[in-house]
Amino acid sequence: MNAPHGQSETDALETAYGQVSLDSKYTLSAGRVFLNGSQALVRLTLLQAERDHLAGLKTGGFVSGYRGSPLGGVDQAFWRAKPYLQAANIHFQPGLNEDLAATTVWGCQQVNLFDHAKVDGVFGLWYGKGPGVDRSMDVFKHANAAGTSRNGGVLLVAGDDHGAKSSTLPHQSDHVLKAAMIPVLFPANLQEYLDLGVLGYAMSRYAGVWVGFKAIADIVESSASVEVSPTRTRIAMPDDFELPPGGLNIRWPDTPLDQEARLLDHKLYAALAFARANRINHTVVNPKAPRFGIVASGKAWQDTLQALQDLGLTHARCSELGIRLYKVGMVWPLDAVGIRDFAKGLREILVVEEKRQMIEYQIKEELYAWREDVRPKVYGKFDERDSLDGREGGEWALPQGKWLLPTHSELSPALIAKAIVHRLVRFELPHDVRKAFSERIKAIRRREELSRVQHAPIERKPFFCSGCPHNTSTKVPRASRAMAGIGCHYMAVWMNRNTETFTQMGGEGVPWIGQAPFTETVHVFCNLGDGTYFHSGILAIRASVAARVNITYKLLFNDAVAMTGGQKLDGELTVPQLTRQLAAEGVSGIVVVSDDPDKHFSSPHARDNLAAGVKVHHRSKLDEVQQELRAKPGTTVLIYEQTCASEKRRRRKRKHPETGKPLYPDPLKRVAINPRVCEGCGDCSVQSNCLSIEPLATEYGTKRTINQSTCNKDYSCLTGLCPSLVTVEGADLKRGVGQARLAQLQQATKDLPIPPFVMAPELLNTSYAVLIDGVGGTGVVTIGAWLGMAAHLQGLEVTVLDMAGLAQKGGAVHSHVQFAPRGKPPGSSKIPVGEADLLLAGDSVVSSQPHTLELLREKAKVVLNTDTVPTADFIHNREWVIPIQVLNEDLDKTLARPAEQVLRVPALQAMQDLLGDTVFANAFLLGVAWQKGWVPLKQTAIQRAIVLNEVQVEKNLLAFKLGRLAVASPLAFQALCKPPAVQKELSLVDFYRELVAYQSVEFAERYRQRVLKATTALKKRGI
Repeated sequence: MNAPHGQSETDALETAYGQVSLDSKYTLSAGRVFLNGSQALVRLTLLQAERDHLAGLKTGGFVSGYRGSPLGGVDQAFWRAKPYLQAANIHFQPGLNEDLAATTVWGCQQVNLFDHAKVDGVFGLWYGKGPGVDRSMDVFKHANAAGTSRNGGVLLVAGDDHGAKSSTLPHQSDHVLKAAMIPVLFPANLQEYLDLGVLGYAMSRYAGVWVGFKAIADIVESSASVEVSPTRTRIAMPDDFELPPGGLNIRWPDTPLDQEARLLDHKLYAALAFARANRINHTVVNPKAPRFGIVASGKAWQDTLQALQDLGLTHARCSELGIRLYKVGMVWPLDAVGIRDFAKGLREILVVEEKRQMIEYQIKEELYAWREDVRPKVYGKFDERDSLDGREGGEWALPQGKWLLPTHSELSPALIAKAIVHRLVRFELPHDVRKAFSERIKAIRRREELSRVQHAPIERKPFFCSGCPHNTSTKVPRASRAMAGIGCHYMAVWMNRNTETFTQMGGEGVPWIGQAPFTETVHVFCNLGDGTYFHSGILAIRASVAARVNITYKLLFNDAVAMTGGQKLDGELTVPQLTRQLAAEGVSGIVVVSDDPDKHFSSPHARDNLAAGVKVHHRSKLDEVQQELRAKPGTTVLIYEQTCASEKRRRRKRKHPETGKPLYPDPLKRVAINPRVCEGCGDCSVQSNCLSIEPLATEYGTKRTINQSTCNKDYSCLTGLCPSLVTVEGADLKRGVGQARLAQLQQATKDLPIPPFVMAPELLNTSYAVLIDGVGGTGVVTIGAWLGMAAHLQGLEVTVLDMAGLAQKGGAVHSHVQFAPRGKPPGSSKIPVGEADLLLAGDSVVSSQPHTLELLREKAKVVLNTDTVPTADFIHNREWVIPIQVLNEDLDKTLARPAEQVLRVPALQAMQDLLGDTVFANAFLLGVAWQKGWVPLKQTAIQRAIVLNEVQVEKNLLAFKLGRLAVASPLAFQALCKPPAVQKELSLVDFYRELVAYQSVEFAERYRQRVLKATTALKKRGI
């Protein structure tokens, strides 16, 4: 069973895997492809173009919107697919902001109102996160009332962050879209991004409406294997609805009242008829003797399937027990015909939906007129609610209580399972069903108990990257305060930066207008990013100028939209342009502070490009400049110019296609800390606010060192006056290892044995869940992508969900990977409570958090990296240490037999020693886990996935093999590594000799006498 593949079988596998490429998601005409949610939206537009071509239509596509989590990567996905989009006549134009982007999409539906159109129609796609939906409502109402073109159609992709993982508020767009009379589709998985997307375009054309497409983080940020084919989805036209004369599409001229009548009297009913004809909502399980019904949609549908599976309720078992299941694909308007048919014969309905009620209210409205003896009771957010006098009360009639499926936060399979059991146990049930219910609920409660017991008081919060401009720019003078805005600089609110309160995007600083007349505070600062300024922030500055308030906008010009991946601004914006624009707005003072002020004096004309009177200073003068602007009446602007550290790093690695030079200069200057001089005071951390300054254990105590692998050469640590900081100029680090060493490592990792698997890849007959965690920016997401692609190559069902939010900025990151045999897809994209089979633990801090531990099975396997980088606490607390022992105890008490289930390895140190870079640590951990037999995927598939990723392929493959070697032959592995440093206990004689060498015998003798005096006094006291 566990014998290695024969050479012929291996060759056949590699040939099959070699036919898959990263571009297959766009080039494969039919079959299975592996993609994420953003890429699925790209493929949807290509699919629609292909369907139109097959139907004999000559159409174009137009895509516009504005990035923002969970749709932060949509624009990058469309840019990368540009060759395929151009071939399909699909035009991608990111918007300046969301509402202007929506207006451009509205415009694409007007093409065929006029002569000279080059196409039969244009299908449009708008994307934006929840706040962008809110700000675009005026456009949506107008465009939806006007309608869509007959051969066009529009999908409105609303990115909802239900858990506020990367937003200032949790968001739910359903009710907003309802207010605009826009039907709302809610796809439950990535396959439905394609299937429901195609139906959405057809509905939009037929009914003349924009169609909402709800995209939430747990789906759009996941990856999965899906079927693609232009003929997969068949469109059925309604036979129970008659279009009015002239149809329902856009026209001109068209009065507002005519638009309203057409929308309310015909369009929405046409959409409902289309949904019925195409079974967008439908019954999935329909027992002969139904008594209990469950209705769910979107993510909640997948979570409900998972909850039922965990309770032992297969579709067949549900049918036996009289449990009817109804899947809602269009959450508004809800089809009354379908829901009434579903409700017939039921005694009770449980509605499972996230956030505030949308489906539940519609069901209650549709069933209200039924006779009481045939009308089922409907439960959703609340259980029965009785007042003191025994009368039942509705949601708002009685005080809050008896939540069944709360509206706040997010639902989970565990929470849904408890709700299902709570209602179902009131029915007659077989003994084995009740027993299964009891066991699952007990298991959930045992895992949830982990969140309630005391854990180590430590967490890994998101933080500014090493060398981030905001480490310096967000500082304010003593006795001043600042307001936060939207962007990476928002993180200043949980740092010691006197930065408090925030606004929506584009409202930065405006709350001060309402505060200023009523406080003795005469001035505030406000942080504003260049991306936000370009999006809408200029209006905030204009409002402050108009109100004549004393405020200084710190306009953080970092040359990239850093929070969503480092995109360039959607238009031209330079510092000289900013100064001239702001001067024209009437601000009372403008100063530029830069890490490279010389660029503004590099030529005779450079200085003339700035607005008149604008001064330029080095960033070392920041505090002085801020104090000057604070004293200046009116609205002033400090432009803080420094390129995003992450973008510097990316550009330094990339070469100009013509010159071959790096896209950003990489100075041959490094800062190091001499540990023999360092006193561990921590001033370098305070000055720089930098995570690259880490603790260093020495014989002389804990000192400081600079992690050269993560240092971005900001040099702000030099601001202090510490003699231990040393600069090395004209030289660079030794990169990696030499060819001879690589050859040695390759030879050592040849012919490794195939391990005895816990579950052999060939015999995988159930789902298997791998949870990967670590620190943002260290490759956690990459490992998840490798495993997902490997499972896809093997033809398995697979989902991968990356949970990061702001965490890519040095915080906690999780990747949920689940794979299963074909035809048995995992339910929820997130690993349910107590069902992770393997934890690849890249960081002890993240691994010991309650929300990580509760996901593990009691018998889960764990590969734990014992090398832990400090958290941001170390910056401001020089005595801070990671409580490793407590973290280990937290992990161990979660497992049944931790000594057998946990393998601890120093991954960072091993990869630094062997490959010269800690970036390969996660690949090493994966190799360790695979060789232990804990990853039931084929070696050839994993290796092909690494090759497809096209990043440091040779070394990543080698790191994977070194992990295998560490398990297969520990002695051989240890022989390759550097021996661990031995720290001896130093005596007074050792210190005496050190001080003689450092200065003189007299200096050392003074030290010796003082120590002897102190030890004599202590001995007298018995200490």
